Amino acid sequence: MALSRIWSAFIIIALLVAGGRFIFQDSRDDIFGRMVSGTAKDEFKYFYAGDSTTAEVATGLESAMKPYGYKRQEKADEDTRYIISDNPMANEPGSEERAMQAKFPAARIVSSEYILGRKQKPIDGVIATCKAAVEICIGLIGIMALFMGFLSIAEKAGGIRFLSRIVWPFFSKLFPDIPKNHPANGHIMMNFSANMLGLDNAATPFGIKAMESLQELNPDKTRASNAQIMFLCLHAAGLALIPTAVIAVRASTTAVIDGKILKAANPTDIFLPSLIATFVATLAAMFIVSWKQKINIFQKAILTWVLGISAVLAGLVWFITSLNTVGVNIFSEQLSTGLILLIFLLIVLGGIYKKINIFDAFIEGAKGGFEVAIRIIPYLVGMLVAISLLRTSGTFDVIIDGIKNMFAALGTDTQFVDGLPTALVKPMSGSGARGMMVDTMRSFGPDSFAGRLACILQGSSDTTFYVVAVYYGAVSVKNTRYTIGTMLLADLVGIITSIVLAYLFFG
Repeated sequence: MALSRIWSAFIIIALLVAGGRFIFQDSRDDIFGRMVSGTAKDEFKYFYAGDSTTAEVATGLESAMKPYGYKRQEKADEDTRYIISDNPMANEPGSEERAMQAKFPAARIVSSEYILGRKQKPIDGVIATCKAAVEICIGLIGIMALFMGFLSIAEKAGGIRFLSRIVWPFFSKLFPDIPKNHPANGHIMMNFSANMLGLDNAATPFGIKAMESLQELNPDKTRASNAQIMFLCLHAAGLALIPTAVIAVRASTTAVIDGKILKAANPTDIFLPSLIATFVATLAAMFIVSWKQKINIFQKAILTWVLGISAVLAGLVWFITSLNTVGVNIFSEQLSTGLILLIFLLIVLGGIYKKINIFDAFIEGAKGGFEVAIRIIPYLVGMLVAISLLRTSGTFDVIIDGIKNMFAALGTDTQFVDGLPTALVKPMSGSGARGMMVDTMRSFGPDSFAGRLACILQGSSDTTFYVVAVYYGAVSVKNTRYTIGTMLLADLVGIITSIVLAYLFFG
């Protein structure tokens, strides 16, 4: 029921905000069209009908609107979307603009102020979002089939049960409902390991397999079990050792500010604050769920593992800080890809040792991966459509402006607010948050406070609602209980930690 209420609230809020902007901001009169069909880059072609005395205005308009998909034409033609004129008589019969419109009836006569009020980044409406959701699931089919196939080999060879015995002392305290040596322990550990190494392609299949194993133990198949909630909240906290993708984007992003081309002096400078922030968010998720489930978090086994992981992270930090940018990229890439290949090798060798039919076991598991990828399509379509409506309605803009005005009224520093769009979008869309991060770096500079904060936020959390839709959808769980509330609270802890760390490191 919690997911149903949140989904309904997203749609209602988006439509209310869109209605308000339609009524009170006439420069956004196509907002409903954007919500349905979206906007695409270079979609809006326009012709500026001013004379030579307004050339400066035309140049300024072209510079301001080019990043938003508006392309100026030297001559009007059938593709012209707008005829821009600041002449108050432009719409009167007999005007030059009306004559041009008669020749090209698809064009509208508008003022430059109208166009300036339409600063909307290229975005997808609900129609394109539905298509994107299906494409995501289709893209998952091959990946799911591959990793589910290898997992099937590992299970038949006894590898998952061997891993379960290793993590049992820790998991028996954190997941008391999972029996000793149950395969779910191994699947959960595989997912956590892939997450920490930034192996998104492997983490999702491992995680879905873990949810399926936990569903076998779930007495109420439509209601999330305690173990499923604990697993998903820890997963969504997004503990990652090295934010490889964020570092790569920082290294490749440039900004032009006051005529100067700016690049990140040290793209890896966000590594340490990102690692600390995601670790704190993970601990917060563990504490919150443990409190809800009445688990004593201060048991020796739990503390030993937490302190052990902390020691490993400290050692990694020490090693990473000794490398330059190229060294970090090479190390992270070789570590992640090398471990995937090592896992494949060990699984095949284990299957040969146990004398099982390796290829048949692979095919059996791969079929299950195909079925899961298809099964999650309705859940993903529903969630991504609601998120798309929030984005295209301008709800995030309203929230950001409200936060900035609130802190300005309190007389506090507001520079962190410019980095918050990434945090607001991240629980809903990974690609959307990545776009927000790049946009922030381009607007303020990669090494600006807002640019660095956006990168820390991007590297310190996961896509909460996407995770809920995919993982619970894979096992047809409809009652998520307190999962989403816990995830969002952990996200909030991560956001606050990221802001504090940004001030400590770069403020």
